[in-house]
Amino acid sequence: MPFDWIQLQHRAHAEFARRLGQVNDWNASTPNADWDITALVRHVTSEQQWVPHLLKGKTVDEAQASIEPLGDDLRAEWDRHSAAATQAWAEAPQDASVQLSYDTVTVEDYLKEQVSDVTIHSWDLARASGADEELDQELVEAAWTIFSPQKETLAASGLFADPVAIAEDAPLQVRLLALTGRDAR
Repeated sequence: MPFDWIQLQHRAHAEFARRLGQVNDWNASTPNADWDITALVRHVTSEQQWVPHLLKGKTVDEAQASIEPLGDDLRAEWDRHSAAATQAWAEAPQDASVQLSYDTVTVEDYLKEQVSDVTIHSWDLARASGADEELDQELVEAAWTIFSPQKETLAASGLFADPVAIAEDAPLQVRLLALTGRDAR
């Protein structure tokens, strides 16, 4: 099934923003034992800071030199950096190359990675804040196409916990979250 990844980027950011608007306890723990909500939101927002710089062809070092520390109003920081990333995605040729910390990939592959990451972290934020955990079904399907081929390497990457054992016939969202080390039961 072909996906409109630009449209999905808009939807993933809207999903994250909706849950961000419901945060009351910034110190609440998240499914990632090392992060509270503040750390999670800082992580996702800082990832958006990189997007415009990398899509303009800057190296990782050049981009890093251009990135300023996030302020304390994380909702405003998300709004600002989400909008800048969204604009950058709209303007970038999808077949161009972008240098990331681990490899040089196409803009399209970077976009798919970012959409999938924001989708998973939207659930993390929902779980941590007590918000609605049901993710947009097309976002789940799209993220599944990115993460499922990496099943054997996700935990080894150090970016995800070990997969959670679940029934093979569990709903796709539950299987996606389990694959990325999250227990959605």
